[in-house]
Amino acid sequence: MRTARYPATSLASFALALACATAGCSAGGTSGGAGATTAAPPASSAADICASLVSYWAKETLKGSKAAGIDWEQKGLSNEQYAIHEEIVAAGRSEERRQGRDKALALIDQQARERCAGQNGATGSSENWRPPR
Repeated sequence: MRTARYPATSLASFALALACATAGCSAGGTSGGAGATTAAPPASSAADICASLVSYWAKETLKGSKAAGIDWEQKGLSNEQYAIHEEIVAAGRSEERRQGRDKALALIDQQARERCAGQNGATGSSENWRPPR
């Protein structure tokens, strides 16, 4: 079975939008007229971003969504994040068989937070990565 290929720009835009959504970014400026101020959103840590990305894609995989078939690079995951993804998807599938989908999705969230925090965002890149020349 062949998976669909998505343009890199679309995937980069999606990853940016997902990271921005989890970080509380907005497209607008201030509202409420002159002199109104808005508080800056809290900065997201690497662990928070990791947990959001890994949890999102693990849930999509568990649900069997069409987008779950794209590869780890297209999902915007590092090698370390992908390893976490695979392990928590397996745990989620096991939990789903025992306790149902809702419990499995909650387990995925919990394990993504714990594992990403424990690995400080799990940002380790591909062993095939080479610096630009």
